[in-house]
Amino acid sequence: MTPVPLTIAFDNSYARLPERFHARQAPTPVRAPHLLRLNEPLARDLGLDPDALASPEGALVLAGNVVPAGAEPIALAYAGHQFGHFVPQLGDGRAILMGEVVSPTLGRRDLQWKGSGRTLFSRGGDGRAAVGPVLREYLVSEAMHALGVPTTRTLSAVSTGQPVMRERPLPGAILVRVAQSHLRIGTFWYFAARRDEAALRLLADHAIARHEPEAARASTPYLALLDGVIARQASLVARWMAVGFIHGVMNTDNTTLSGETIDYGPCAFLDGYDPAKVFSSIDERGRYAYGNQPRIAAWNLTRLAEALLPLLAEDEGTAVAAAESALGTFTPRFEAAYLAAMGEKLGLTPASDDDALLVSSFLALLEAEAADFTLTFRALAHAAADPAGDAAVKALLGKGGALDAPFDAWATRWRTRLAGEPGGAPASAARARRANPAFIPRNHHVEAALAAALDGDLAPFGELASVLERPFEEQPGNERYAAAPRPEERVTATFCGT
Repeated sequence: MTPVPLTIAFDNSYARLPERFHARQAPTPVRAPHLLRLNEPLARDLGLDPDALASPEGALVLAGNVVPAGAEPIALAYAGHQFGHFVPQLGDGRAILMGEVVSPTLGRRDLQWKGSGRTLFSRGGDGRAAVGPVLREYLVSEAMHALGVPTTRTLSAVSTGQPVMRERPLPGAILVRVAQSHLRIGTFWYFAARRDEAALRLLADHAIARHEPEAARASTPYLALLDGVIARQASLVARWMAVGFIHGVMNTDNTTLSGETIDYGPCAFLDGYDPAKVFSSIDERGRYAYGNQPRIAAWNLTRLAEALLPLLAEDEGTAVAAAESALGTFTPRFEAAYLAAMGEKLGLTPASDDDALLVSSFLALLEAEAADFTLTFRALAHAAADPAGDAAVKALLGKGGALDAPFDAWATRWRTRLAGEPGGAPASAARARRANPAFIPRNHHVEAALAAALDGDLAPFGELASVLERPFEEQPGNERYAAAPRPEERVTATFCGT
């Protein structure tokens, strides 16, 4: 085989942990790999050569047919609480961590091949991924990055030239995911459930080195680790709420220590504002509804604290008290991050506690008529510069002008508050435009792009991906991507794809 003109400087810290942390497993080669999309800016940030990755030899690497020098492919072991029920062994059933790179721009990053074949943890699955879910993850993860939300990212999508069987045969694909790490709350529970305190300590030490290096100098380093994870998750979920994102499957195996969004299966974005909104077809009881996400994040973090109890103190009572004290900071941290993010959407900086009523009152107006979350906030950003823009907000808020008077009363309070902002109305409007995207991955556009890709037409996917790279710009000519769905276009359910 022709040598691959591709150099990846791997430094694989997780592979150096004991064997019970992972299973050594190379990807299973595929029949006819073909590069569908390469994230060239991300490749450069990782210190990789985009031209080499885009070559036929590079496609072999991105498909898993060739393992590059220095890689140590492994499938990671982890457990998880799925819809509240503990599953003691999950693990990478269709993903391989090829290795880690240390980039001058991004720091240490995992490179994981998703859809790369069966592993020790496949539990009867085929270990593969279909092209639709792979392209969905590419679109949404990169959109989240452009929106400023912490997220795992996508380096590439490669078709495999062979089908996968779901409800029907679908074209297969492999995604290369980039993450600060793939450490999850479920990773800790894998060892906590087995009462393997030595492994738990090794894992926590690895997590500290990776994500909380200053904790190593703390008097209680494992408590400092827990505190850091709580802070990152509080900030992350606040950012989700501010852009109307619904994760859809907030299990503990999908909750990262890095504070990055991971797993873009049944995710979706709000159209009409509804705190009880659920899209995920498997979330039959609404556990992971939009408005429940802060509560579920706190629940998940409590599970992490439970797993860490043996490391927090020798005395169980002391350990529990320390964990409860740390967990008690989640709600005020989330509320502060949420208020700051929503305050920015109103053009306020910094938002004060008095602004919480201003935020909740405006959301109540949206909820009363299920007004489009993204469009209404974007219109409000324009109205911050000129009260003439109020008409566009009112048009989005309700039918027949029923909410005109309540909005006028709210707008009077809002403009009184804006008058105290530095720079006046123009500065407030600019802040609001920077916080309120014109473009999000509208569910109907995502589904349409994926349907076209299944028929072999990647043009809609490519166009949508390009639009989502610049979510806060007006983009004349692309207005249709900002529009709310017509009734017949509405997506009512999203699916895992496994």
